[in-house]
Amino acid sequence: MQQFWEFFSFADANIRYVTLGSVLLAGSSAVVGCFTLLRKRALVGDAVAHSVLPGVCLAFILSGTKNPLILLLGAFITGWISLIVIDYITSRSRIKEDTAIGLVLSVFFGIGILLLTSIQHSGNAAQSGLDKFLFGKAASLVGEDLIVFGIVAVLLLFTTILFYKELMLLCFDQAFARTIGFPVRALELLLTTLTVLAVVVGIQAVGVVLMAAMLITPAAAARFWTENLKVMLVLAALMGAFSGITGAFVSYTAPAMPTGPWIVLIISMIAILSFAFAPKRGWVARLMRQRRNRALILEENLLKLLFQLGELKQDFETSRSLSDLLERRSIPKRQAIHGLKKLKQQGYVKKKKKRWILTIEGEKRGRRVVRLHRLWELYLTQYLHLASDHVHEDAETIEHIITPELEKRLMEELNYPELDPHSARIP
Repeated sequence: MQQFWEFFSFADANIRYVTLGSVLLAGSSAVVGCFTLLRKRALVGDAVAHSVLPGVCLAFILSGTKNPLILLLGAFITGWISLIVIDYITSRSRIKEDTAIGLVLSVFFGIGILLLTSIQHSGNAAQSGLDKFLFGKAASLVGEDLIVFGIVAVLLLFTTILFYKELMLLCFDQAFARTIGFPVRALELLLTTLTVLAVVVGIQAVGVVLMAAMLITPAAAARFWTENLKVMLVLAALMGAFSGITGAFVSYTAPAMPTGPWIVLIISMIAILSFAFAPKRGWVARLMRQRRNRALILEENLLKLLFQLGELKQDFETSRSLSDLLERRSIPKRQAIHGLKKLKQQGYVKKKKKRWILTIEGEKRGRRVVRLHRLWELYLTQYLHLASDHVHEDAETIEHIITPELEKRLMEELNYPELDPHSARIP
């Protein structure tokens, strides 16, 4: 607890630099990463992250100093060139984008490693610490680095806000943007520049190896929680900022733990939790929906079955045994018993001496399912010209998802029919 209060009091200047730098890095990268993710160019961040290393090395060789602005300028230039090369290869050859990204990533990174090795063997005393661009070292951030981080973060966020409408249209409907006169190529270059800036700033904290995770992971996690782009941007920024603070705190409480990898690990944990527990798109929610849908289909099939048995002799007052139902339709016995018990709880069926009978509400619901089944069969035969013996299976599936609005439209399109393709009455 003492370490907690020491850290979050921000009395130590080094804590302030590391924490604020990590927050600015993670938050601004996440915002740009949202647009990269939506454009289905997630691997671009990885390509840029590996392509900045030769720029850092060349900037050091030419300047002879480790001035952050000079090194980041060199990183920006080679990172930007790498994206231009990817676009050029993709547009001028039959090579697909993922292959082009792999080619550019490996070539640029290989050149960077060669230059870094050459520098390490040159005997230049100023080269010490240059390898932190490879693996990152957020714990060594100082006030000068923080100023650079702050300027770039403000620039990224301001540009995103200023061109929000244009970038959104570029992500969701590029053809429409071009049709209405938007400068699509210029917008692509702008987004490329923002991506490179985000990566260039981040490599000093987490390195070229992990920077792609900082760009894409918060955006991927936020995407699971919302369908609204504005909300997605805010969520991604908050998730990134939280991972930055938490990673810095873990590194402070356990000095042997590096800050950058912990930031990536925490945002990855947030992403995993999002993938699993997001209310609409998460894995658990999807499983629950599937379970509810299976239960709904079972219940409606049982109601339809009871209605059809009563329809044979227009006798809905006679109770039916479980064997009567299973003889007419192949349903696992345990599932049928469970479904009937649930229908009884809902008031759709009644049980009399181990036999089942529809209630008034159950008869209405069963009648509707039968009507939808027969309407869809008739629609397939009349409008798609399918044979009457080929429409049953499709109707078995679609009858459970037809809405009242679609049901009304079907009735109107078919002119309120009385018989289905098999000459059975449509109730």
